[in-house]
Amino acid sequence: MPLETTTLAPSTADAPSPEDMRRVMGQFATGVTVVTGLDDEGPVGFACQSFASVSLEPPLILFCADHRGRAWPRIRATGRFCVNVLREDQSDLCARFGSSRGRKYEDLAWEVSRWGTPALPDVLMRVHAEVHDVHVAGDHDVIIGRVLELDTVCEERPMVFFRGRFGIDHPVPVA
Repeated sequence: MPLETTTLAPSTADAPSPEDMRRVMGQFATGVTVVTGLDDEGPVGFACQSFASVSLEPPLILFCADHRGRAWPRIRATGRFCVNVLREDQSDLCARFGSSRGRKYEDLAWEVSRWGTPALPDVLMRVHAEVHDVHVAGDHDVIIGRVLELDTVCEERPMVFFRGRFGIDHPVPVA
């Protein structure tokens, strides 16, 4: 006799608050990237912590982007992007692209890759990709990208975001 299962609809009243999500999910260390694109208006980009490898065959990656943001809709329209993985000492790049205001590309020595996307200087690595699929998930889009090329730029330590701060070498607070 097959086991019977019952699926209950989740209650929004029981859902964790955004503050709880940030606090608890902050226990998971993530790398820090800058997703870049180029359209007729010029270069665009944003800092992104939700980046992962999905598949080796075919080569796929994913990242998540707020679909209310200004940069992602422009990148999506072009169909191509570059994920620039930051080094531990690149807090300046993170700050440039992590702010909705600011100078992003101003006085920054970036290049256009052979895929037509901005390649940021001296990052840890770059993933050049094209938009393969987009899934709406709450206030974000989950973007699946088909990898076109990989660049290892240097062999340094990555920038890591953990417990609301950059790096994991700071003391762990006592509960």
